[in-house]
Amino acid sequence: MALRLRLPDVFTKPLRLGRRVALYGALALVALVFVSLIVSSGHWLRARRVDLTADQLYTLSPGTLQIVDQLQRPLRLTLYFSEHATRDLPKLRSYEQRVRDMLQEIAARSHGRVQLQVVDPVPYSDDEASAEGAGLTPASGGSNGERVFFGLAGGVLPGGADAEAAEGAAPERTLAIPFFDPARDPFLEYDIAKLLYELNQTSKPHIGVISTLPVEGNPVLGQQPWVVMQQLAQLFDVKAIDPGQLKQVGADIRVLLLIHPKRLSADALYAIDQYVLRGGRLVVFVDPDAELDDTPADPATGALPDRSSDLPRLFAAWGVRYDAHQVVLDRSHALTIELGGNNIGHPAMLWLDNQSLNHDDVATASLQRIDLSTAGHFDLAANASARLIPLLQSGPDAEAVPVQRVLQASDNPSLLLQDYQPSNTRYVFAARLRGSFSSAFPERAKQPGHLAQSAPGDEVVLVADTDLLSDRLWVEPQTILGQIMMRPFANNGDFVGNLVDNLSGSSALLSIRGRSTSQRPFTRVEALRNVADQKFLQKEQELERELAETRQRLEELQPGKGGSHAGSIGTEQRHEIEQFRQRQLAINKELRDVQHQLNAEIDALGLRLKMINIVLVPALVALLGLLYGWRRIRRTRRRL
Repeated sequence: MALRLRLPDVFTKPLRLGRRVALYGALALVALVFVSLIVSSGHWLRARRVDLTADQLYTLSPGTLQIVDQLQRPLRLTLYFSEHATRDLPKLRSYEQRVRDMLQEIAARSHGRVQLQVVDPVPYSDDEASAEGAGLTPASGGSNGERVFFGLAGGVLPGGADAEAAEGAAPERTLAIPFFDPARDPFLEYDIAKLLYELNQTSKPHIGVISTLPVEGNPVLGQQPWVVMQQLAQLFDVKAIDPGQLKQVGADIRVLLLIHPKRLSADALYAIDQYVLRGGRLVVFVDPDAELDDTPADPATGALPDRSSDLPRLFAAWGVRYDAHQVVLDRSHALTIELGGNNIGHPAMLWLDNQSLNHDDVATASLQRIDLSTAGHFDLAANASARLIPLLQSGPDAEAVPVQRVLQASDNPSLLLQDYQPSNTRYVFAARLRGSFSSAFPERAKQPGHLAQSAPGDEVVLVADTDLLSDRLWVEPQTILGQIMMRPFANNGDFVGNLVDNLSGSSALLSIRGRSTSQRPFTRVEALRNVADQKFLQKEQELERELAETRQRLEELQPGKGGSHAGSIGTEQRHEIEQFRQRQLAINKELRDVQHQLNAEIDALGLRLKMINIVLVPALVALLGLLYGWRRIRRTRRRL
């Protein structure tokens, strides 16, 4: 039989006391180490984050990282957001957090080259004046009618010092994003990276223009440049290039605009060909009928003037199909014009709404309307290796007709609707052509510096209309305080500006694509709402019809309503009227019940989520903690 000895309490009490002291000391040491790790990790791991979102919304793309890493001068970014004015705008406040998180990610990646500050421009404050001075555009609709500022101002700080050292210095140059529109959420990273890229540039980008149309005006005749060219001149260094003397496009030309090319020499075409193969950015504007082309008619034959333009040799090398003698008609997008004192729809003059614009492309994402006139269309050849990404398209109710037919109906556009046969095809008016391009001049392979193939992923933008550049299709003069101002009624100028702005950036900027939106819909709630609608909509419609019939019957039974004939109604009619009134009240109550039932399941889902988040999860955590503590106590007692 085993012999057990029990020590007296006078010996066991000091042992228990010593173990408790050791346990408390160990807990204090663990707490100290834990706090130290938290503090040190907050300092040393500031730039280390984990992005668990579905589309990696908070992970910077390689293009943005390249732009941030190549910053040569310190920048200051100031995010203006009206906290008080947006307290009743939860969607905008949520988007502000998304913008702030991305800016903080950029600042953390910049290693001190980007200084970020967040300012609340309260009304009538210096911060509000600073926001307006930086170029921000406030929106209306805030709390108590306050204006809402939500934009970003970027400034270049004096060189030779980092951003922290230059905190109080005035910026040398500033640019701004006037307002962060949640509708541009997929392009948030692109917009911010573009701002950083432009701030890092020391001069305006150079763009070249080759045109056979008078886009630059005529100073001798007092003609001003077209408004679209005036806008480009504000943002870029615009250089007009004479196609007759063109042998090579300069390496400094970021973007080349080729407008209405006609009768270009082989040397000029070869220069454009090699510019594209070197990675140059080209925007081509061709037209089946350029209305501002002043080519005269042939008096000998009486034939109509040929005002078309084409690039057949280059288009064939790139795999592009374009017919310079076809015009697209679209009666569903016909522009209303005044002709002979009457307003008529012209199926060859089109206004494209946002359904015809590519909202997945940065150049057209925020546009609402583009006006065209006698436009052609593009397609890919069977052997094309490039991709055609539409920017502007017709509707399916369109057809392509010979340009001669359009010219003959110039005095009566309604003739174009005779024998109208829509092809159920969405014709492409403008597109990005992206891929690897071959030279259209293989016979010049022996010339020094000749390139036979471009790099993969190069890009050319094609537009099958030149009239969209003209003033009459998108601006109209307006006198303000004695000054003549051009008021835009379409986004033609924005379209051209966005294209040039996008193409003039670096390859890193062009590589940044749109992402999915950060606004995640409640799919389960939407599914419940659809089921509830199908379940109760029929009942609601039946009650609505019965209510309408009841009201009509009441009106028939009360011909003298409010008048002297009301007393002539008999007892039986008054009883019937009272019954209809009671039925009307009952129907109204049933309608309210049905409308309440429409949201009952959604409310139940919300209650379940609240119970899970507020009660169940904390209860499970507490239960696990108690269970763990009980097991520890039990294990300790067994050891003793």
